[in-house]
Amino acid sequence: MSTIKTKRIYEEPASTDGFRILVDRLWPRGISKDKAALDLWCKEIAPTPELRKWFDHREDRFAKFKARYLHELKGNPAVSEILHSMGARNTTLLYAAHDPAINHAVVLASFLDKERSKK
Repeated sequence: MSTIKTKRIYEEPASTDGFRILVDRLWPRGISKDKAALDLWCKEIAPTPELRKWFDHREDRFAKFKARYLHELKGNPAVSEILHSMGARNTTLLYAAHDPAINHAVVLASFLDKERSKK
Protein backbone atom coordinates (compact mmCIF):
# COMPACT_ATOMS: atom_id res chain seq x y z
CA MET A 1 0.00 0.00 0.00
CA SER A 2 1.30 3.44 -0.87
CA THR A 3 2.07 6.05 1.77
CA ILE A 4 1.86 9.80 2.15
CA LYS A 5 4.55 11.34 4.30
CA THR A 6 5.81 14.84 5.03
CA LYS A 7 9.32 16.23 4.89
CA ARG A 8 11.06 19.59 5.08
CA ILE A 9 12.12 20.83 1.66
CA TYR A 10 15.56 21.54 3.15
CA GLU A 11 16.23 17.81 3.69
CA GLU A 12 18.02 15.92 0.94
CA PRO A 13 15.81 14.11 -1.58
CA ALA A 14 15.74 10.34 -1.09
CA SER A 15 14.74 7.48 -3.35
CA THR A 16 12.10 6.53 -0.76
CA ASP A 17 10.34 9.90 -1.21
CA GLY A 18 8.42 8.71 -4.24
CA PHE A 19 6.36 11.47 -5.89
CA ARG A 20 7.57 14.81 -4.42
CA ILE A 21 5.07 17.67 -4.08
CA LEU A 22 5.82 21.12 -2.68
CA VAL A 23 2.64 22.16 -0.86
CA ASP A 24 3.65 25.70 0.17
CA ARG A 25 2.18 28.77 -1.46
CA LEU A 26 5.55 30.55 -1.44
CA TRP A 27 8.81 29.20 -2.86
CA PRO A 28 11.18 28.31 0.02
CA ARG A 29 14.20 30.55 0.52
CA GLY A 30 17.58 29.26 -0.49
CA ILE A 31 16.31 26.27 -2.48
CA SER A 32 17.03 26.02 -6.19
CA LYS A 33 14.61 24.26 -8.51
CA ASP A 34 17.25 21.56 -9.13
CA LYS A 35 17.88 20.96 -5.43
CA ALA A 36 14.14 20.77 -4.74
CA ALA A 37 13.80 17.79 -7.11
CA LEU A 38 10.05 18.31 -7.38
CA ASP A 39 7.52 16.38 -9.37
CA LEU A 40 4.84 18.99 -8.67
CA TRP A 41 4.40 22.36 -6.98
CA CYS A 42 0.78 22.68 -5.90
CA LYS A 43 0.60 26.08 -4.22
CA GLU A 44 -3.21 26.16 -4.50
CA ILE A 45 -3.46 23.35 -1.92
CA ALA A 46 -1.76 25.47 0.77
CA PRO A 47 -3.81 27.41 3.34
CA THR A 48 -5.08 30.78 2.21
CA PRO A 49 -2.73 33.69 2.98
CA GLU A 50 -5.19 34.95 5.59
CA LEU A 51 -5.28 31.62 7.44
CA ARG A 52 -1.51 31.18 7.19
CA LYS A 53 -0.85 34.64 8.62
CA TRP A 54 -3.39 34.14 11.43
CA PHE A 55 -1.88 30.76 12.38
CA ASP A 56 1.70 32.10 12.42
CA HIS A 57 2.89 28.55 13.36
CA ARG A 58 1.72 29.08 16.93
CA GLU A 59 1.20 25.82 18.78
CA ASP A 60 -1.69 27.29 20.80
CA ARG A 61 -3.58 27.95 17.54
CA PHE A 62 -2.89 24.62 15.86
CA ALA A 63 -6.21 22.92 16.75
CA LYS A 64 -8.24 25.85 15.38
CA PHE A 65 -5.92 26.14 12.39
CA LYS A 66 -6.42 22.45 11.61
CA ALA A 67 -10.22 22.79 11.69
CA ARG A 68 -10.15 25.89 9.49
CA TYR A 69 -7.70 24.39 7.02
CA LEU A 70 -9.75 21.18 6.73
CA HIS A 71 -12.78 23.35 5.97
CA GLU A 72 -10.80 25.10 3.21
CA LEU A 73 -9.66 21.78 1.78
CA LYS A 74 -13.21 20.46 1.47
CA GLY A 75 -14.01 23.20 -1.04
CA ASN A 76 -10.63 23.33 -2.77
CA PRO A 77 -10.53 22.07 -6.39
CA ALA A 78 -6.76 21.49 -6.06
CA VAL A 79 -7.55 18.43 -3.91
CA SER A 80 -8.78 16.51 -6.97
CA GLU A 81 -5.75 17.64 -8.98
CA ILE A 82 -3.28 16.53 -6.35
CA LEU A 83 -5.01 13.17 -5.77
CA HIS A 84 -4.99 12.52 -9.51
CA SER A 85 -1.30 13.45 -9.79
CA MET A 86 -0.34 11.25 -6.84
CA GLY A 87 -2.21 8.22 -8.07
CA ALA A 88 -1.34 5.17 -5.98
CA ARG A 89 2.35 6.09 -5.65
CA ASN A 90 4.25 6.75 -2.46
CA THR A 91 4.16 10.51 -2.03
CA THR A 92 6.10 13.04 0.02
CA LEU A 93 4.55 16.42 0.78
CA LEU A 94 7.31 19.00 1.11
CA TYR A 95 7.05 22.12 3.26
CA ALA A 96 9.38 24.86 4.57
CA ALA A 97 8.05 25.28 8.13
CA HIS A 98 10.48 24.58 10.98
CA ASP A 99 8.25 22.41 13.17
CA PRO A 100 7.69 18.90 11.76
CA ALA A 101 4.49 18.41 13.79
CA ILE A 102 2.86 21.86 13.78
CA ASN A 103 2.39 22.68 10.09
CA HIS A 104 -0.17 22.46 7.32
CA ALA A 105 1.53 19.56 5.51
CA VAL A 106 0.75 17.24 8.45
CA VAL A 107 -2.93 18.17 8.24
CA LEU A 108 -2.91 17.84 4.46
CA ALA A 109 -1.23 14.41 4.51
CA SER A 110 -3.89 13.03 6.85
CA PHE A 111 -6.68 14.58 4.76
CA LEU A 112 -5.31 13.24 1.46
CA ASP A 113 -4.77 9.79 2.94
CA LYS A 114 -8.44 9.64 3.98
CA GLU A 115 -9.61 10.96 0.61
CA ARG A 116 -7.47 8.47 -1.27
CA SER A 117 -8.79 5.56 0.79
CA LYS A 118 -12.38 6.49 -0.18
CA LYS A 119 -11.65 5.63 -3.80
